[in-house]
Amino acid sequence: MTNNSIPEISSSAPDAPSESVTEPTESTESTESFGTLLAQFEQSHTHTKENGTKQLEGTVVSVSAESVFVDIGYKTEGILPRAAFDNNAEGIESGQKISVSVKGRNEEGYYELSRLKLAPVKDWASLEEAFAQKAAIVGRVTGVVKGGLSVDVGVRAFMPASRSGVRDAAEMEKLVDQEITCRIIKLDVTDEDVVVDRRVIVEEEARSREANRYSEVKEGDVVIGTVRSLAAYGAFVDLGGVDGLLHVSDIAWSRVNQPEDVLSVGQELQVKILKVDADTRRISLGLKQLQPEPWDSAADKYKVGQRITGAVTRLTDFGAFVELEPGIEGLIHVSEMSWVKKVRKPGDILKQGDTVDAVVLSVNQAERRISLGLKQALGDPWTDVSLRFPVGSAIEGPVVRLMKFGAFVQLTEGVEGLVHVSEISAEKHINHPQDVLRAGQVVKAQVLAIDREKRQIKLSMKQLVPTSIDEYLDEHNEGDVVSGRLVEQSSGLAIVELGEGVRAISRSATSAPAAAEKKDEAKPDLSSLTSMLQACWKGNAAPVKSETLQVGQVRSFRIVKLDREAKKIEVALA
Repeated sequence: MTNNSIPEISSSAPDAPSESVTEPTESTESTESFGTLLAQFEQSHTHTKENGTKQLEGTVVSVSAESVFVDIGYKTEGILPRAAFDNNAEGIESGQKISVSVKGRNEEGYYELSRLKLAPVKDWASLEEAFAQKAAIVGRVTGVVKGGLSVDVGVRAFMPASRSGVRDAAEMEKLVDQEITCRIIKLDVTDEDVVVDRRVIVEEEARSREANRYSEVKEGDVVIGTVRSLAAYGAFVDLGGVDGLLHVSDIAWSRVNQPEDVLSVGQELQVKILKVDADTRRISLGLKQLQPEPWDSAADKYKVGQRITGAVTRLTDFGAFVELEPGIEGLIHVSEMSWVKKVRKPGDILKQGDTVDAVVLSVNQAERRISLGLKQALGDPWTDVSLRFPVGSAIEGPVVRLMKFGAFVQLTEGVEGLVHVSEISAEKHINHPQDVLRAGQVVKAQVLAIDREKRQIKLSMKQLVPTSIDEYLDEHNEGDVVSGRLVEQSSGLAIVELGEGVRAISRSATSAPAAAEKKDEAKPDLSSLTSMLQACWKGNAAPVKSETLQVGQVRSFRIVKLDREAKKIEVALA
């Protein structure tokens, strides 16, 4: 036999001599050592079991950020969560005495404690007393059975799966061989039928922690939480026993369409307590409130006339919103989108996500509004219209639309001029522009007037249509000697016809009344006179000379004044 072997025990009859069993000293010492260890184990096991079902007085050893460590007279300390105390264990100090019950051991070897009073279970009478008082007791889960769990509470008890306080079968399996705190909800001594409930204890502890937590948090506090779940309207954040709602509008200063775009389940956040409603047990949280409010400095950052670049975030019936920075949007109204055409809806020229250049038109920090102009960023085409299209200049452009009173002609992008119906043709009267014009037709016109303030330009088409007097003015100059026929005279002035539709004034012609009285005595040959006048106009025949002018007489005249702009000619006898 070795020193570590266990001595054999004789199976001889009682009257066998004691000498038949002989043990060396070393074996006897080994037996005594083993027995001592066994006794210590049994004592320790009995001690734990007995004390695990009754209140113990413990002494606080230390307090950490999450737990309170308690000396309960065992070799290993017990542990309580801070949430088990009022005000999250504020004011709990080392050396303080508290009453606790042992629930079991955790993975680190500490005894898990409870501040609930646990009823000692020794017999059926103890079970009946615990049942009557609805007291919490300790039991050990022995296995998974059909419909629930088997629990040893001094006698075999049944715990339905729905009353286990866990969500699925996998979590139920984890309870096996664990000590739990439960309450008897059914007791039949005759049939030895006991049903226990762990869920009610778990819920009571949760409510206790929740009540303590609600009393701890205050509006304005900044706390750490973990995103527990996401919804369309926000995120629920676990603050350590209670949930707070982080609404989607309080996640960021910029627009957040869906919480999952910026948050994820399990993410740790630092949030601010915005509101605590103790009656409804609701806590409102804010994330953006921990960042500076961008509108506080908007008036200093954005000035009227400043050019900005931003992305179109959304379109409405009346305009497009552009993000200038996170939390600040400006509005481009439909009326500020184009110089060229009337925009009926923003979607005609913009879409969400477009990056645009715009000009700040106004800033109202109090109402948090910034007005932007899209067309202003392109430049106002009317700014230098007088230089580009001076009065009297000729332009060419398409007819963009026809109205009853005239036709609008595009001079350049964003600039249109009006040809009044009376300025379309000099040859005939026009009732409606569409009688002679059509949309899209390219026409030539002359600029008559410009009103930049009213953004109006008056045009004339007939001014550019050549006439006989225009041709005559182009072909002659002052000092030229031309032929003409006297068609009218009075008060020292005479009207001389120089060609078809071309008339001039003569101030040097004198009347001849005597000749007029004798007009019947010597009638000229009209046919020869006409031929002679035509020849004179063409410079092929010499005009008839006379001391005085008579109506119908053809003479030579010198051009003394020629006003091309006013289209006036003055002549004198050559």
